[in-house]
Amino acid sequence: MLNAKINLICYFASFITAFFTRKILLDHLGAEFIGFTGTVGSLLSFLNLAELGIGTAIGYVLYKPIADGDKFKINEVISVLGYLYRIIGLAILSLGIIGSLFLPLIFNDTTIPLGVIYFAFYAYLASSLLGYFANYRATLLSADQRNYIVTGYFQATTTGKVILQMTFAIYFKSFIIYLSVELFFGIINSIILNWKINKTYPWLKSDIKCGHLLLKKYPEIIKYIKQIFAHKVGWVIQAQLSPILIYYFASLPIVALYTNYTLLTQRIESLISATINSAGAAIGNLIAEGNKENTLKVFKELLALRMFITTIVTACIYEFLPQFIELWLGKQYILGNATGTLIAILCGLNITRGAIDQFNHAFGLYGDIWAPYIECTITIVFAIIGGQAWGLPGILLGSLISTITINYIWKPYYLFSRGFKKNCIIYWRIFITHLIIATMAYIISIYFYDYVIKPFISATGWIGLIIEGALYLLTIALVNFAGFFITSKGFRDICSRLKFSIKQKHH
Repeated sequence: MLNAKINLICYFASFITAFFTRKILLDHLGAEFIGFTGTVGSLLSFLNLAELGIGTAIGYVLYKPIADGDKFKINEVISVLGYLYRIIGLAILSLGIIGSLFLPLIFNDTTIPLGVIYFAFYAYLASSLLGYFANYRATLLSADQRNYIVTGYFQATTTGKVILQMTFAIYFKSFIIYLSVELFFGIINSIILNWKINKTYPWLKSDIKCGHLLLKKYPEIIKYIKQIFAHKVGWVIQAQLSPILIYYFASLPIVALYTNYTLLTQRIESLISATINSAGAAIGNLIAEGNKENTLKVFKELLALRMFITTIVTACIYEFLPQFIELWLGKQYILGNATGTLIAILCGLNITRGAIDQFNHAFGLYGDIWAPYIECTITIVFAIIGGQAWGLPGILLGSLISTITINYIWKPYYLFSRGFKKNCIIYWRIFITHLIIATMAYIISIYFYDYVIKPFISATGWIGLIIEGALYLLTIALVNFAGFFITSKGFRDICSRLKFSIKQKHH
């Protein structure tokens, strides 16, 4: 609950800060410079793919010693992490230096001075490398269900950084000052974070020099790193496929229209992930305790919660996203009804699949390294067929088919057969039951809203959209809640758990 609350607060703080400062930075530093810093950030994000999934692998290995209170083993695992991150950090530094030689070619058509370009690149590179050389112990906070500490301090320093950058931009309009503040706050965040780690874990004494020898003691770490890296590459490919396919089979303007929609749906997904995904470490620790029945019970609760949220989100996106786009950008930016429907469904599927993903990660089930590549292949094959026949809806249909095949057929089977070691029929019984409830709730709420509430709404424009959206959200939330609460034990259990947590905090 604490992780979820802090994540939610920080998400909105980040969103609001960015909303108010973006225009000021654009006005006083220029769109070219802001676009340049975004491009540099993207280049360094690509370099960070060299991380290989080490942090995720170490996080999984830490669940058991944390549950057992084995401080000696925790020190050993963190020492291994420090050693591996030292190697990765040096590799990224080397790649960054080599890549910097090509900066004049990459940014050959910009008016930004070459000195500023190099200063920006190395300032962002230095900030990134702090995670590998100084902040690697923060992985323990995440695995120990204390990620709210990392999130809280990061958001506090980020908010201070952005406000200071905005102020200096107004008064000095200096690129160098902007970049210096960026680097300075990266260092400040690192100092504060390590101070908090030392205070929280005074017994934590990692020894990077021993990490190489200790790595032989934990061969499972290398195994998980190889598996997770294969998944990471597949995920990156999958994430970049849709815009490329849309451009190839439709046009560049259609890509722009599509990204207007996905920009909003991804924000919604991120908002929900910021709260529900905070249970990831708790699930890992729960599994490490070895209570299989309780673990399955919690899975049923989280699946019910996600499907409850998915019903509301999918229905609201389908009903109101086109109206929002029309008011925000204009009627010419609205996509067809079939495309809007598929976007809403895909958004809902991405939210619901999180339950399966969280438990697969917590069980350390990364062995299906072929899965993301099969998902990419299915997407491409069906997108080619559908794209030629129906354009953008056909391309999205390819994504829908691949998502269902891998994430809703294979992944649940993999989880139940290898993780829970139970028949996957348990999952399908729960999923189909909740899907029927969600469908009925949507039908009832849409009829009730259209014939009972909507005729009394006369406002138009943004005011009308806000009123309609709020009333529709309330209607489907209440109908959906009643349906889930009456028919779903998992949903009743998660409601009781949340109610108990709130009472405990109050007392």
